[in-house]
Formats: sequence, structure tokens, C-alpha cells
Amino acid sequence: MTQFQNLYRELIRNMADWPLEIPTAGVKFYRQGESIPPEVQSFETDNVSLSSCQANRQASLGDAVLLTLNNVGCIAAAITLGLVDQHRRTPLEGKRVYTEIMREQAPAQFTPPSPEDFTNGTVYAAPAAGRREFCLFGENDSGRFKTPEIARRAIAQMSALQPASMAAVFFFSQEFEELDLVPDVVTMNVRPVELTRLAQAWMFLTGERVEGSMGPVRVVNSDLVVRPYLTGKMNYSSYCVGARLIAQYEADRLGLGMPWAVFQQTVQGMKESQGGYPFERYPGARG
Repeated sequence: MTQFQNLYRELIRNMADWPLEIPTAGVKFYRQGESIPPEVQSFETDNVSLSSCQANRQASLGDAVLLTLNNVGCIAAAITLGLVDQHRRTPLEGKRVYTEIMREQAPAQFTPPSPEDFTNGTVYAAPAAGRREFCLFGENDSGRFKTPEIARRAIAQMSALQPASMAAVFFFSQEFEELDLVPDVVTMNVRPVELTRLAQAWMFLTGERVEGSMGPVRVVNSDLVVRPYLTGKMNYSSYCVGARLIAQYEADRLGLGMPWAVFQQTVQGMKESQGGYPFERYPGARG
């Protein structure tokens, strides 16, 4: 049994006396020049691109996905995860799931947006920028922000690993046993009642509040993975348009991300605080 699997099972055992399951994934970064184990490399998809929210969701349901610049399906995620320079002015080669949505409704001559087009706000404020071919939802699409200036203001507040320094990002299930991998970040797809109990477990040992910093886009890669990675703190979010529509996260779920050390402490806090927080009596806890 891996460390990740063991801690997840200990968490659930001390959280509920019924067969509770919380979709959980580990995220591990591989820097440029760092060796990637063959057991991990085998999970890089061929001829299929996946967004980070899709990769994270698949991992939380028992699968594993290695994202690289070759197969990442969302240019914004490639920027956030440090796989590409945010100011690159040429589009990524090949079909990408996010920009293929644009292509489906764009004119015949469609050139996908470059990372720079995302960074300068053009993509997220496509109508105002005069680039309606970058819209996602047809003629009535308002864009994600009213103007490129507002988009840039929002983007400046999104956590990202820039300058780009990563070769790959591995999303894997706590059931992954090919290697005893310790994730950099643990993500959980929780119901609000579960978030309540997890926050209480963390605070029991630390007294530190759990904060929710979220945006309307880039939630999984920025808010749930990179923000915890950079700050060393737990963060929750209500997911974003891509996570809801592309990865199909459920309406009654929230995203929670935390560094490995915080996950370890939360598991210990769950064990020690059982008597003070009767989760089984929380309305809806049993589903």
C-alpha cells in the first residue's frame, strides 16, 4: 500500500463509519531536465488532448494522466502549470480540446489563439477585442470578461508557474500502485458538508482558517493545484466554466486542493478531533 493510499484510507476511516468515498487525486510536478519514471510516462495520452480539469477528474475516479506540452488540451492550463511560456506568440501545434470548441463555430480559416492571446486578455474578452472566432458559445457569447483590461486584471491574480519550468504534470489516483509516489498537491471533489468536516480537521491542530480564493476560469489548475503548491495552504473553489462544462463536475461538488504536508496534517486532525465534530449527525452527511 502506498503512502497516499494509506493516508486516504485513514482519513475516511476516521471521518465516517459508513463506506464514504471522496474522489481524490494526487498531482506531481516534473521539472524540465528531471527524470520521469517509465511507469509515469506510460500515462501520457497519444493523439488525445485533455484539459487539466479532465485529467484531475479522471484521476479522482481511479485513472491516471500525464500532461505534457504535447497533450495538454487547455492552453491556459499549460501556462498555469508551467508547461509553456505565457508570452509565446505562436499557437500550440495539434488539436487541443479547448480550442477545438472555438474551431467548431469559427470561420473556415481558423487559427487557434496563442498563449500570448490568453495572457493579454484577448481570448477571455474576445467580443470586445474583435476576435469573435475565440468565442465558445456562439453569437451571444459575452466572453468571460467584459474587456481585455478587466481580463488582464483577473489573470494577474491567478496563480501560475511562470516562467515556464515544468516538463510534465502527473495526475493520479490514490489507488495508483505502480510506484509509491508522494504528490505535491492533493485535490478532492467534495460536497459542502465534507468540506466542513475537512476544514475542522485541519483547524483542530492548527487554528488556521481555510480560505477560498477562486476565479471564473482556470480553477482546477490555478486555484486547486498551483495556488496550494505556491502558498503551502489549503484552498477551495466552486469550479469554473471549463470544469463544469468540459470535465462535467457535478452541481453539488466543490474543489479542494492542499499541499501534501497539509493533507498529512488534516488526516491526523481528523483522527484526533472525532469526538468534537460528530460528522455522522451533520444533515446530509450520509448522502
